[in-house]
Amino acid sequence: MLFNIEDYVFVNPGDTLTIKLNEFSLLPKHKFKSRNDIRYYLWFRRKVYKAYPFAQIASKRLDSLNVRLERIKSKSKRRKYTKLVQKFIEGEFTDQIKKMTTTEGRILIKLIHRQTGETAFQNIKVLRSGWKAFWYNTTANVFKLSLKTEYHPESDNEDFLIEDVLQRAYQDDKLKVQASKLTFNFNEILAERKAEINVEDYKLMFAKIRKKKKRKKKN
Repeated sequence: MLFNIEDYVFVNPGDTLTIKLNEFSLLPKHKFKSRNDIRYYLWFRRKVYKAYPFAQIASKRLDSLNVRLERIKSKSKRRKYTKLVQKFIEGEFTDQIKKMTTTEGRILIKLIHRQTGETAFQNIKVLRSGWKAFWYNTTANVFKLSLKTEYHPESDNEDFLIEDVLQRAYQDDKLKVQASKLTFNFNEILAERKAEINVEDYKLMFAKIRKKKKRKKKN
């Protein structure tokens, strides 16, 4: 629910002081089908918390790169600066990304689209071949994920869950706010979904993992 409040404070009889407060959002309580679903949501929230800082850093680095490149006229200097930024990002990301699970890697790729307004694949085109090799070696090949994956919280359930985690984390000061460069109204999406949380995909995923473990034990 979204509020825009004007609070009236009477100072003296006949005098009125109007204080305008900033717009803020109050998110409704989640609606879970069962207590067990809460556990899956909390598991997913940890995944988002892990991936989010990397998407934030990538967004900031790419923004500063684009701003700087606009000022650099020389093609050779542009190439040199791009390589420097590329090496800097690789140094920050490589080890941590390789430790990520498939779910965390997928969330990261989606968050990069959210934070930059471009997919990981589109961002690769900016930094060209070296960046392309880095991403394929550390994410796509490891996780078998598509770098063209987009972020659509209005239509994709996982993206909705990611955005829900982010908005509640922002509200509780658990994550630093970074506005999305994509256009969507999360309050409208949340109202349409009636705050219902669907974690069925993850329940099925864990069920398959448990079956595989049982088979291995039998063998």
